[in-house]
Amino acid sequence: MIELDNLICGKWQPMGSKPQLLYDAVTGGEVAQADTSNVDVEAAFEYGRSVGSKGLRKMTFQERGRMIKALALHLMAEKEKFYPISAHTGATRTDSWVDIEGGFGTLFAYASLRKQLPDLPYMVDGDPIALSKGGSFIAQHIAVPKRGVALHINAFNFPVWGMLEKLAVNLLAGVPAIVKPATNTSYLTHAVVQSIQSSGILPDGALQLMCGSGRGLLDHMNSQDVVTFTGSASTGQLLRSHERIISESVPFNMEADSLNALVLAPSAVEGSPEFDLFVKELRREMTIKCGQRCTAVRRAMVPNDRIDAVQAALTAQLDRTVIGNPANEKVRMGALVGHDQVAEVRGALERLRAEAELVYGDPMKVDVVGANAKDGAFLAPMLLRQENAMKASAVHEIEAFGPVCTLMGYSGLDEAVALTQRGKGSLVCTLVTEDAAEARDFVVEAAPHHGRILVLDRHCAGESTGHGSPMPQLVHGGPGRAGGGQEMGGLRGLHHYMQTTAVQGHPDTLTAIAQQHMPGAARPESDLHPFRRHFEELAIGDTHTTHRHTVTEADIVNFANVSGDNFYAHVDATSLDGTIFEQRVAHGYWVLSKAAGMFVDPRKGPVLLNYGVEYCRFTKPVYPGMTIGVQLTVQEKTDQEKRSEDDVAKGIVKFKVDVTDETGETVAIAVILTMVAKLEDS
Repeated sequence: MIELDNLICGKWQPMGSKPQLLYDAVTGGEVAQADTSNVDVEAAFEYGRSVGSKGLRKMTFQERGRMIKALALHLMAEKEKFYPISAHTGATRTDSWVDIEGGFGTLFAYASLRKQLPDLPYMVDGDPIALSKGGSFIAQHIAVPKRGVALHINAFNFPVWGMLEKLAVNLLAGVPAIVKPATNTSYLTHAVVQSIQSSGILPDGALQLMCGSGRGLLDHMNSQDVVTFTGSASTGQLLRSHERIISESVPFNMEADSLNALVLAPSAVEGSPEFDLFVKELRREMTIKCGQRCTAVRRAMVPNDRIDAVQAALTAQLDRTVIGNPANEKVRMGALVGHDQVAEVRGALERLRAEAELVYGDPMKVDVVGANAKDGAFLAPMLLRQENAMKASAVHEIEAFGPVCTLMGYSGLDEAVALTQRGKGSLVCTLVTEDAAEARDFVVEAAPHHGRILVLDRHCAGESTGHGSPMPQLVHGGPGRAGGGQEMGGLRGLHHYMQTTAVQGHPDTLTAIAQQHMPGAARPESDLHPFRRHFEELAIGDTHTTHRHTVTEADIVNFANVSGDNFYAHVDATSLDGTIFEQRVAHGYWVLSKAAGMFVDPRKGPVLLNYGVEYCRFTKPVYPGMTIGVQLTVQEKTDQEKRSEDDVAKGIVKFKVDVTDETGETVAIAVILTMVAKLEDS
């Protein structure tokens, strides 16, 4: 039996003297024991703030992203040692894959986001804002890491993913974490944290772990700290009302279990691929993780004339589901997390049966393979049927957190939307339809009540990640009963751990702060062309002003011939009546191409390649006789890691291309991306 020590203040501390026993969900045997009664919670928070925060805040987004990638690679290399531990939770190999490798995949996803972030410890948020007529006073929002600790209070059902889907975000944002997993499956979280700590990849204090009671955890929080909670809505509301959370205005993000819905659209008739997809998705949602997912389908809604057919098709699939010991290759559904959870599900089921008929499964009987049904926490899948869902209440209020779902009929798409809304907020809703217009009508009306909506049909089913799988690029959370919070969501998630501040001042000052060239800031000229300088030698604002060129009609004709762009405004002066153009106008792309010809230094040098245009606008018509020139300005720099010893040391430089006419007015503006070698490879 494992004694779960706690990672506090950079050291593994033995558990306290009042251990709680943790049991195997399949055999009922003792697996581990945990206790936090001897943990100095206040010291843990102070260590996170003084040591962990300081170390992470010194790192840039690029460095943090590479750190997270290294951690993901390390854990992926050790993944097989976590699967036998996960089996103690009652999870099958497939269940464990979602938890373990799904968690590692979230780390990879957030590591890759560094490519969208600056080479700074803080974020420049949005575009600069002009605040004065003369341009000497502007504003820019920035987002900086909070100086506190992220406290993650996680649920029992995903001991690995539940930790890493939060940890990936706070680490990239530059904030340390204290992780408090649900005690009954904390032995799996503990094993992963042991691997993380032994790798030495994270800086001191970036991660602390408490396995056991979380009593007193909120008592020492301050306004720079953050709480993220996953679990029941009732527990979340209790924690969110804690005096310290209120008095210190501590951000509290809650992701709660909800009554998620799966809807078969009116157009999805029996025998169609969509009908079959609906049944398959419902069976999967009832059986994967034994229905112990906050995103699991609790309410299945079908047109009234198809409810019998759906029930029959689902029953046939559930009959083929083998339940038992996950170690047996035939088993497709394991055990619930423990006997207490079985009792809780049975209690919720009884309350549901007060107004709905149980049409499949027996809460007191289950046939299992490779295990003893009495020793393990096994339950059969159970399907209820509600004949009058619009007048019912229990099915829209009570959640049985296990393999339980209620089938209900509806009349018309509007009623289907109304039924989904009766759940008072959910994490996810799925509509199964091939009709795009039907999907549009449903999504627009249903969206205010759901954090995510999946529209499933035959065309995307082969690659769909499914109803119950939150993706790191998408927000995970929902309104109302679902908690009113958001996790992940790509770059959106970083803001939960950062303070957004509006900074006002002169463009030169804001350029120095944001490390991005601001409109109106100085553009110091140099005798040496920027393309002759290595990455380290370039400074934000460095500018090269080109020679000027007078536009001719021959320029326009030649570009039309080369490009094949014979739009009338460029080639037919007789067709301009009633247009905004005074005469034949130069192609916008000719202006940009000519600008490139003017600012590019043709000789071999540190610039390895130009690989894109990030932004481009044509702001004023360019006519024959006008004279254009270019100012090429270093706007932003981002370091790049070497992928191998043979790789070229380099960075990415964004150049602002400002094309002006003879009056000094901008006619086109663009941002180009260049890859520039470093001095060490010169």
